[in-house]
Amino acid sequence: MSQNSYDGTPSLYLIPTPIGNLDDITVRALKVLEMVDFILCEDTRESSKLLNHFNIKKKLVSCHEYNEEKISEFVISELKNGKNIGLVTDQGSPVVSDPGYVVSKAVIEKQFNVIALPGATAFVPALTSSGLSPSPFLFYGFLQTKESKIKSELLRLKSLPYTLIFYEAPHRIHKTLEYMLDVFGNRNISIHREISKLHEEVCRGTIQELIPDVDNLKGEFVLIVDGNHDIVDYSSMTILEHVQLYIDDGMSEKDAIKLVAKERGVAKSIIYKDYHEQKK
Repeated sequence: MSQNSYDGTPSLYLIPTPIGNLDDITVRALKVLEMVDFILCEDTRESSKLLNHFNIKKKLVSCHEYNEEKISEFVISELKNGKNIGLVTDQGSPVVSDPGYVVSKAVIEKQFNVIALPGATAFVPALTSSGLSPSPFLFYGFLQTKESKIKSELLRLKSLPYTLIFYEAPHRIHKTLEYMLDVFGNRNISIHREISKLHEEVCRGTIQELIPDVDNLKGEFVLIVDGNHDIVDYSSMTILEHVQLYIDDGMSEKDAIKLVAKERGVAKSIIYKDYHEQKK
């Protein structure tokens, strides 16, 4: 279905907010914040600070990962009543490693407009100032919290030739870099923190070089990791050897079979069958 953001249809507006420097908000974002009937926000306290700074008075409704399903019903009801609604997160662009997806999807399914404004997001300035190849890249966001799951995720990414982008919290940064060194090897990396803020900092080097430097750093991190530039030829390996390679690295049999199928361009059922036949 074609949608026109200027046809007067009630709409949900996804509005990026500054990730640090308040001057990074766009003129259009300010106009939309003024225009909408109310604003969904991740944390009403944080959004109040932003709105007060720009002297915008609007009703704020809490919308976060724990109540998005319930809020979606309310949003649909308000759109049916002709209301225009804004959605912001604490910093950056909604939906990108932030709340907003569940509400947006529900609105789209009910055939109302979802209009996303361009604006601040952390990974773009981190990528463009990293010194690593900007294209192609893969934005991954946050890794899982459990060690076994982190390693499984990294193993699935290990052979990709793309520059990889991750978000990470300060209390996990050291361990995450150790996992990356273990799985990826000593690749080039760029670590960015406090982007656009007073203490913005960029560290560039290899993973091994930068691990000692992160222990005393604070703030949210963006990691830009070089892709795999080694040409890997799996044709000389049997299916059994290929699957076992990832199992030995800590991956489950199911995930290893799935990854091998992807790397070889073969159906999972065929890899599963061949693996278990060769295993006998």
